[in-house]
Amino acid sequence: MAAPDQKSPNVLLQNLCCRILGKSEADAAQQFQYAVRVIGSNFAPTVERDEFLVAEKIKKELIRQRREADVALFSELHRKLHSQGVLKNKWSILYLLLSLSEDPRKQPNKISTYAALFAQALPRDAHSTPYYYARPQTLPLNYQDRSTQSAQSSGSMGSSGISSISMYALNGPTPTPQSLLPGQPHQVPGVGDYRRQQLGSRLAWTLTSNQLSSQTSTAKGVPDTISRNLTRSRRDGDASGNMEITEAALVRDILYVFQGIDGKIIKMSSTENCYKAEGKANLNKSLRDTTIRLSELGWLHNKIRKYIDQRSLDRSFGLVGQSFCVALHQELKEYYRLLSVLHSQLQLEDDQGVNVGLESSLTLRRLLVWTYDPKIRLKTLAALVDHCQGRKGGELASAVHAYTKTGDPYMRSLVQNILSLVSHPILTFLYRWIYDGELEDTYHEFFVASDPTVKTDRLWHDKYTLRKSMIPSFITMDQSRKVLLIGKSINFLHQVCHDQTPTTKMIAVTKSADSPKDAADLFTDLENAFQGKIDAAYFETSKYLLDVLNKKYSLLDHMQAMRRYLLLGQGDFIRHLMDLLKPELVRPATTLYQHNLTGILETAVRATNAQFDSPEILKRLDVRLLEVSPGDTGWDVFSLDYHVDGPIATVFTRECMSHYLRVFNFLWRAKRMEYILTDIRKGHMCNAKLLRNMPEFSGVLHQCHILASEMVHFIHQMQYYITFEVLECSWDELWNKVQRARDLDHIIAAHEVFLDTIISRCLLDSDSRALLNQLRAVFDQIIELQNAQDAIYRAALEELQKRLQFGERKKQREIEGQWGVTAAEEEEEGKRIQAFQESIPKMCSQLRILTHFYQGIVQQFLVLLTTSSDESLRFLSFRLDFNEHYKAREPRLRVSLGTRGRRSSHV
Repeated sequence: MAAPDQKSPNVLLQNLCCRILGKSEADAAQQFQYAVRVIGSNFAPTVERDEFLVAEKIKKELIRQRREADVALFSELHRKLHSQGVLKNKWSILYLLLSLSEDPRKQPNKISTYAALFAQALPRDAHSTPYYYARPQTLPLNYQDRSTQSAQSSGSMGSSGISSISMYALNGPTPTPQSLLPGQPHQVPGVGDYRRQQLGSRLAWTLTSNQLSSQTSTAKGVPDTISRNLTRSRRDGDASGNMEITEAALVRDILYVFQGIDGKIIKMSSTENCYKAEGKANLNKSLRDTTIRLSELGWLHNKIRKYIDQRSLDRSFGLVGQSFCVALHQELKEYYRLLSVLHSQLQLEDDQGVNVGLESSLTLRRLLVWTYDPKIRLKTLAALVDHCQGRKGGELASAVHAYTKTGDPYMRSLVQNILSLVSHPILTFLYRWIYDGELEDTYHEFFVASDPTVKTDRLWHDKYTLRKSMIPSFITMDQSRKVLLIGKSINFLHQVCHDQTPTTKMIAVTKSADSPKDAADLFTDLENAFQGKIDAAYFETSKYLLDVLNKKYSLLDHMQAMRRYLLLGQGDFIRHLMDLLKPELVRPATTLYQHNLTGILETAVRATNAQFDSPEILKRLDVRLLEVSPGDTGWDVFSLDYHVDGPIATVFTRECMSHYLRVFNFLWRAKRMEYILTDIRKGHMCNAKLLRNMPEFSGVLHQCHILASEMVHFIHQMQYYITFEVLECSWDELWNKVQRARDLDHIIAAHEVFLDTIISRCLLDSDSRALLNQLRAVFDQIIELQNAQDAIYRAALEELQKRLQFGERKKQREIEGQWGVTAAEEEEEGKRIQAFQESIPKMCSQLRILTHFYQGIVQQFLVLLTTSSDESLRFLSFRLDFNEHYKAREPRLRVSLGTRGRRSSHV
């Protein structure tokens, strides 16, 4: 066998141990083994590695010993040492000197003694260090395999006695070994001087286990904290049947619990829904509380894991829900990465035999510190899981977004990262919708809904709608409305307008959210970047759509045609049409034929300025006959119609056209009243001279003229109100809104407001039914006046004709030389004249009754106007009763306009 190398580290270390202890190589074998373990360890003392601090401690110690001269000498030597570059770990040298200067018999009160220096570096299985009889140069300076150590430990002849040293309890210092406590017998070899005895005492931790056990049981003055932290070997049971659990076993169990797996000691309690240590486990309150706090991570992990497992297999959860599950899974992967590191550390300690309580070992206290941030993350994720139960799509994204509104930057960053993943499918839906008009929302997650059963003619109104519950909270209602309009405009252009222009020519397509990172970038600037994209697409798409409707489909021209023809804005055409239709419309409604009326309509168009309108407009103008009721004349069933189809039917819907029909019938009836009163005035003017020779008839004519004048004034004021205050003002507002409209919805809304306004102010709504009934009664009285006046004029003209014929016969006979009349003829003529004169009071009575009914209806109409909430209607009552004729007859009309307004507000 080769001679040992006298300069090898092992030989030098053994010689050092023999010199310090004053023993032979065989007697110092145990201490040599311990020294090998200490030198081979990778652990460091739990003190701050500050060279200046250690130097200051040495100076203070020297001053305490009243060695001021040594302080100056030490300072000079330290300065020289600091200037030399030979030594690298100057701190270690100073710390060694400080540790060697301390008295091992002194009761330690802080972590600065040799116990802190050496005990923290002890491996977990130091008590089973094998007792070698081989030469020291054959011993390696590293740890052996743990299984080998265990096997050798069981067969060793002695024990190092380290089992009596306390664990490094929960991040605290290691207490002094019992063999080194004051007052305990301390056996030191008698070889060497006092310094050697002092150095030897620092390594003499290897007494027999029997001595240490007895010392432990009889030790006095040991602090309570030390006695609580002393680790005893695990026993199968004590007198009470409880098992005593080491912290190492708890750490191993906790690592399993972190993964949601029951350990040997800590298991899930199904009744209490939490992890608990077994009842027979003997744990002090501190360990039990720490275990419960750490076990919460396992409970949180199970909660999140269960949600992911349930939802990941549910296809109806949708893409947003799956993204949420992926985000949760990614966070759990980070959590698993931490657990992997902890397991690797535990495995390393098992392989190297490191004691629990050392600086780099796993303890419950260290696990609390290392899992503090993961616990916050898991709590946040569990809260999200609870808050997102039963939600999907945009509603789920809103629930996640709600958790970003927190003052904790750590939590906000976590939730924003999850939100970027969750919102990515929503933003993908959004960009495909606004740039391509495509909507592939299988699981109804997007806030734009599509109804495939809706036909093309109702595409704009009914096919696409907003799911308000699915609008994410980070998207405003205005933005969601614009998003809806953008995609709806694209589909409207393609399907209704048959415009196949590529979207890229309408919109400057920008980068979409191709990845969650792009989505996260958008969230950082929702008010600028995201809003800018939406606004740009909205303005460009809407502008293109309006240009197509106005230029290709002449939307504004059709709107003006409605005003001219259905709202009677083309005066010359309407007047001439009435003149042409009068012979036809006075007949019973059942005798009318639509083709005859259509021919008259075409004649009226060719004879007036309507002929200069576009052929596209004129071909849409037609005649429509309403449903016939018994006793109706042509005036009651006649109506103009305007055919709309294609894209313009989106603005002029069936509901709108029915409103136009109601307004036309009202205006046509009012126009007919004006037409009738014009004929009555013509009859007055034409018959005034003819009936001048009938002085007894002048009273009837005067009464007729007075009543007709009242009706003319009433109708003129109503026509002025309808034409100027209602139609013209409303049309002007509509036209201004249409010119400023930024999208088709604005035009549709403005048009609907226009129709609602004229229907309301023309007394055609449900609130004005009483006023409309009174107005129709006035119209009926005008027709009654026309009929009565026609009958009076026929009787008067017939009487006048007979009188003229009688005079001509008389004159002709006189010319022929005969008697003008015979007595019988004269008597017959007298009787006829007398009968006519007797009929005049009846005519006057009929006119008085007609006047009475008319004035009563107008009076009631005025009373209703004064109580109207519409100010223009209240002013209309003032104009109708301009001479206060009705005010004198009706006390309810004797209030000022201001009082009427106030009174109407209380009605």
